Amino acid sequence: MSGREDAGTLRFAGYAAIFDRVDRGGDVVRPGAFGAVTAAQVPLLWQHRPGAPIGRIEMAREDRRGLRVIGRVSRASAAGREAAAMLAAGAVDGLSFGYRVKAARGRGPRELLALELVEVSLVTHPMQPLARIIAIDDPRKDKMIAAH
Repeated sequence: MSGREDAGTLRFAGYAAIFDRVDRGGDVVRPGAFGAVTAAQVPLLWQHRPGAPIGRIEMAREDRRGLRVIGRVSRASAAGREAAAMLAAGAVDGLSFGYRVKAARGRGPRELLALELVEVSLVTHPMQPLARIIAIDDPRKDKMIAAH
């Protein structure tokens, strides 16, 4: 992954959702829940704040572990600069997502079977503790580094 073409951005890779693990809200996302998600339609937000878009999701795809995403944080806004600085420093490494439920079953845990992905957020405390950034690529540095 290379973000060197744009020094005003910081790219990252990670998981916004982890399959088959109960989150702090009592939900469990099942494989296939995101269907054929299109990353171009998914904004990247700071701490789930709709008024704080900080970049874009370049890729979102299910794999065996969960919903893997690659995103780009723009330093063009104050929120983007804050998010990029916190991410680069290792102070924030959580990912989360906003969604609409299309199909679910059960309670305790509720199984999320089909979802409409509305947004992905960089967050301090993800609802799913395992939803984390795994690597960042800052063009201000020489190389891609593993998240802290």
